[in-house]
Amino acid sequence: MIAAAFGLSACGFGEQGISVSKSDPNYNGAVLFATHCSGCHTLSAAGTQGTGNRGERTQGPNLNGRTETYEDALFAIQNGGFSGAIMPQNIVVGKEAEAVARFVAKYAGEAAESSPRPGQTSP
Repeated sequence: MIAAAFGLSACGFGEQGISVSKSDPNYNGAVLFATHCSGCHTLSAAGTQGTGNRGERTQGPNLNGRTETYEDALFAIQNGGFSGAIMPQNIVVGKEAEAVARFVAKYAGEAAESSPRPGQTSP
């Protein structure tokens, strides 16, 4: 069983479709996002499409069209989103949670229209 686990980790599970360069400091966050968050969230940089219309599972936010700060992404990871009703808490923890939050903060919102965040005014 241990050999099978090492075999899966060695074959790059979750890395197909990632557009972030392996030399990018956010690459590890992209891989973690692809392996832990792809079931619900769409984010092109990680090669993920969420659930779309493929099932009855609740769809997480499409992060292509929504910007996120590092702090908000880390909060959501640690607390199960902002409502706490659907996303599992601590789906990744520690340095892995920080890596995913950095990745999301950098790559989320690439297709978003510029609009003010809550509490901000438009330019």
